[in-house]
Amino acid sequence: MEAPYEDNEGQSKKKASNVIPVWGNVSSMNLNPMLLTNIQTSQYFKGTLTEKKTYHELIDEIYYEVKHLEPWEKGSRRTQGQTGMCGGVRGVGAGGIVSTAFCLLYKLYTLRLTRKQLMGMCNHADSPYIRGLGFMYIRYTQPPGSLFDWYESYLEDEEEIDVKAGTGCVMTIGDMLRQWLTRLEWFDTLFPRIPVPIEKRIHEQLRDYDKRTKRIPAAPSQAPERETPRPRDKRSPSPEAAAAFTNDNPREQPRSREKQRSRSRSRGRSRSRSRGRDHRYRHRSGSRERHHHRRREESSFERELRHERERQRRERGRDDRRKDK
Repeated sequence: MEAPYEDNEGQSKKKASNVIPVWGNVSSMNLNPMLLTNIQTSQYFKGTLTEKKTYHELIDEIYYEVKHLEPWEKGSRRTQGQTGMCGGVRGVGAGGIVSTAFCLLYKLYTLRLTRKQLMGMCNHADSPYIRGLGFMYIRYTQPPGSLFDWYESYLEDEEEIDVKAGTGCVMTIGDMLRQWLTRLEWFDTLFPRIPVPIEKRIHEQLRDYDKRTKRIPAAPSQAPERETPRPRDKRSPSPEAAAAFTNDNPREQPRSREKQRSRSRSRGRSRSRSRGRDHRYRHRSGSRERHHHRRREESSFERELRHERERQRRERGRDDRRKDK
């Protein structure tokens, strides 16, 4: 009677270790609220994906339907010209047409993937987009401190994937994961933020990893070397040129020419000063107008990204002051 009991206990432990806990906001999957609203109200999510009940059905749907990893379909997101409360914040119209990839990502989240299923997606051989959504599931649902452990064995993966809607942004899986570890923004949305101490630790882990793997960064392209100009020979003027330059009174001619040169220089300086003043005034007024126009048309994503960078800068300053004390 004891052997079956040990087997059942071992199976229960194995089953418990296969469950992946979710970090952060469990109800929203840590997605941007506007993006989540567009997903939940889209016809594709409410119609087509409602019929997909199993993990394997969703994997087949990713294989046939996903063509990029952007949150919005190409040309559907319009935020320019919207100001105030409508500046890319409220309403479905302020967002756009949410992408198939993010609808499927949230649908996978509703199934609560197991560790075995998630690793099966990350190592899938049929489509890079199946792998990409598996890695994105990790980025949205796992604690920031464990992200490097999840991604470490794939940082040198050379399989290419086109992540941009409408094509035009091909990168390797390894480079994509490095970007997700070090950058917060992903096209027109933001990943869950990484606390500054963990962000510093990730950068240190990446440096140690590059030293172990002897990763050599790509050398910057060097500008072609220009040939040095050949030095000119200082030759004395010919006797004919010297004779043509001189006249009956050789002292007056150089002086008169020097006076004309000084007058022309002073006139040029005064003109350049007036032009410089006018140019500076026009530049300042134009820059003010452009600044106000840019602040008026700033989207909610850009505002959120700017506020997040300012917050991280303040946190770094506080950490540095604590270390100095």
